[in-house]
Amino acid sequence: MLINKHISIEDLIEKYPDSVHYLMQKGIRCLICGEPMWGTLEEAAKEKGFTDTEINAFVNELKEKLLVPNL
Repeated sequence: MLINKHISIEDLIEKYPDSVHYLMQKGIRCLICGEPMWGTLEEAAKEKGFTDTEINAFVNELKEKLLVPNL
């Protein structure tokens, strides 16, 4: 499964459970704090005030942290 800004939060967490901690560091709460998991990574980030540039940067960082090949 390719990680990009269009991935649903639910799919991301299901496939890569370690992503929860990273998302929480970025202020995107997805499970632990009880916020809903639906929507895309981009939608959640924009809700928290991230710019497109910031979203692209942290998607790339998330890929590196999870050791997902950049396809």
